[in-house]
Amino acid sequence: MQLYKSRMIKYVKFYITIVLAFIAFGSFAQSTTNSSSPYSRYGIGDVSSGLLPQNIAIGGISAATNSIGGTMGSVNTVNPAANGAIGFINKTVIDIGLQSSTLFLSQTGQSSQRNTNFRLAHIAFGIPISKTSAVTFGLQPYSELGYNFVKNMPHGLGSGSPADTNSTNYIYQGEGGLNKAYFGYGFTLFKHLSLGATASYIFGDLKQSQAVEIPGLYGTLNSRAEQDNAIKGFNFNVGAQYAINWDLDKHLTFGYAAQLASNLTSQSTYIISQYTFDGNGNANVAADSLVNQQGAKSVMRLPNVNHFGVAYQKDGKFLVGVDYTIGKWSNLTIGGVNQGLLDSKTLNIGGQYTPNVNTINNYWAAVDYRLGFIYDQTYLNVPNPSGGGNTNIKSKIITLGLGMPLKSTFNQAFYKINFAVELGQRGTINNGLVRENFVNVHLGFMINDTWFQRFKFL
Repeated sequence: MQLYKSRMIKYVKFYITIVLAFIAFGSFAQSTTNSSSPYSRYGIGDVSSGLLPQNIAIGGISAATNSIGGTMGSVNTVNPAANGAIGFINKTVIDIGLQSSTLFLSQTGQSSQRNTNFRLAHIAFGIPISKTSAVTFGLQPYSELGYNFVKNMPHGLGSGSPADTNSTNYIYQGEGGLNKAYFGYGFTLFKHLSLGATASYIFGDLKQSQAVEIPGLYGTLNSRAEQDNAIKGFNFNVGAQYAINWDLDKHLTFGYAAQLASNLTSQSTYIISQYTFDGNGNANVAADSLVNQQGAKSVMRLPNVNHFGVAYQKDGKFLVGVDYTIGKWSNLTIGGVNQGLLDSKTLNIGGQYTPNVNTINNYWAAVDYRLGFIYDQTYLNVPNPSGGGNTNIKSKIITLGLGMPLKSTFNQAFYKINFAVELGQRGTINNGLVRENFVNVHLGFMINDTWFQRFKFL
């Protein structure tokens, strides 16, 4: 009977895993606009950090972290070498997360705007293979595209009777994004050195359009140019960590991880159409298409991104670290055309403190308290609407969060809710540009449990 129950539990867990994976895949595949930022218009949209809430809350440090806090296994989505630590914990890790984003847009001479969205953020699995190795796989966003803004240009032409008082609207819209499905392997070599690699499949659609309309002049032909890029292809990450153990529970770790440059396939559709408005101001069906190009294939060249980090940790007590990231986004090309971006440079600083991980009577002493800071010189090199060249867009972010343990079960399964908040600002109102103030809330549910293990009965 005991053998039967063990087999049933194993099969139930396996099918739950498969169901979760398919639900997540369907959710990501059907997602459209996740961003509401006008700056997502450039490049391939807002590129996601790819971090889970426990890393986001400590300022995004990840190159040199593995089991955050040292008491539970955690999937590291940036440095695959860190996932060898899951083998040491010897429990399967499941991490599912949600994200809510609120964005406040400000521009000189314009009323402020608020945008909010909510979505599935990630699903990640880590499965131990041995005491020194583990495999990971999951789904998460790679980039997000979403904007909708109108530039109104009044005519005010003519001095005769009647004068031309109509205005022209220039409408810019974009939606979609890229998702990443990945499979990785991390292992520890020679006790102090860990290595790892991840293969990712990136897929999704980037849809952008520009329209010129004169809505106040009945019968006028308006025009719209629409471009849809369906992108897919493989990308690879490698990583390494070297740990100096000062004691059994004290570690100084140096980490390096890299997204390797790779080529993705882009299949594009480009249509320019003309249309009119009816008497109620609604757009009619397009009268004709001036240009209709479908199925044209080109190559998107993703650049190399390098992460460097150092972290000091006392297991179950505290963790502090620093990361520095350089992204060679000036090399991004689509169809052989350089996108005019800059190299990004990001500094991450953060840490975590747990008062007493072994407490029995004081729950809040067992909670992980997290804090961090991010300074990001983004790849955006935006033309100034008021003229006078371009502006490099920068962002500053304060992060904070909690790791809240839940009661473990009789079979020593461990659960934790990871909560993270990002309070940040990107851009400027100078030179006619847009300043963004944002609040991102991340919620993750993490399980450490004994799955896929063969039981022996004597």
